[in-house]
Amino acid sequence: GVLLYNHLQQKVRNAEALAQKYKQQQEALSAQLQVVYEHRSRLERSLQKERGEHKKTKEDFLVYKLEAQEALNKEKQDSLNRYGALSSQHKILKNQHDDVKKQLLDLQLQHNSLRLEHRKSLESHSQKLAQLQQEKDSEVTNLQDTVYKLREESKLLRKAHQEVHSQLLNAQAQMEEFRQLKEALQKMPGLR
Repeated sequence: GVLLYNHLQQKVRNAEALAQKYKQQQEALSAQLQVVYEHRSRLERSLQKERGEHKKTKEDFLVYKLEAQEALNKEKQDSLNRYGALSSQHKILKNQHDDVKKQLLDLQLQHNSLRLEHRKSLESHSQKLAQLQQEKDSEVTNLQDTVYKLREESKLLRKAHQEVHSQLLNAQAQMEEFRQLKEALQKMPGLR
């Protein structure tokens, strides 16, 4: 019984030591668990705060997204309006360009026609001018010949005029002589 009592006493001491050890471990675990709870509580508060901030950020992002979408839609509509205006303006300018191009082609054709007509007219005028120059040269030559002949005739006429004049002077002298002779004869009584 003593042995059994000692044995049981030993077991009780061992059990108490083990219980003390477990109690210390429990207290350490309890302290650790307290730290974990506090840490968890801080994490939950931080998570709650993060969730609140995330929710606010999400709401701000949704507002920003809506505003950006509206601005994008407005800019898209403005771009479409500008594109429509530019497209109609482009059509107008293209039509004007086609009209100007057509007018340019017409003017080029008219210019080519006028240039051809001008060239023909120039050739015709050149031919007429050459013909007139030839006729003028021929006429000048004829006039020069005529002037030469007239000068020769003038010389001959002058010479004949001088001869006639000298003959006339001789005739006048003879007439004077005849008159004087007649007067002398009239004065002679025997001839009367």
